[in-house]
Amino acid sequence: MEWFMENAGLYVAIIGASLAVAMACAGSGKGVGLVGEAAAGVISEDPNKFASCMILQILPGTQGLYGLVIWFYALFSLGVIGGNPEAMTVGQGLGYCFACLPMGIGGYFTAIAQGRCAAGGVSLVAKRPEEMSKGIIMAIMVEFYAILCLLASFLMLLFL
Repeated sequence: MEWFMENAGLYVAIIGASLAVAMACAGSGKGVGLVGEAAAGVISEDPNKFASCMILQILPGTQGLYGLVIWFYALFSLGVIGGNPEAMTVGQGLGYCFACLPMGIGGYFTAIAQGRCAAGGVSLVAKRPEEMSKGIIMAIMVEFYAILCLLASFLMLLFL
């Protein structure tokens, strides 16, 4: 029990890093799935629209990658990657945990919102394939907020 208490701060920090990647990936999975469902219907009618639908389906997956970047950066900063984890208080561990939450929470919700936008873009491709770029632009507008979440988490981790 004493060993756990000595390392509790590190465990709290690792939980925060894990939440960043898990929540962002869960949102990406949901968003990519939403677009995949819409794309399957379009492709069943016209298989030539696969490439357009695939581009739109990829977009909500970026939040999962952003969460993974924060996870790696946090674990690297903590010394877990490299084999020399630093001792820290629970308060310091909470700092790392809270620094990772913008990417986790923001990544989850923006990935789902982006999936909905991209699914709308798939509907646009179904009727007017030449307008695919407009569907991409609408979905990319949501990406801006995911990037802000990535930036917030990264800057907080950088200054801990």
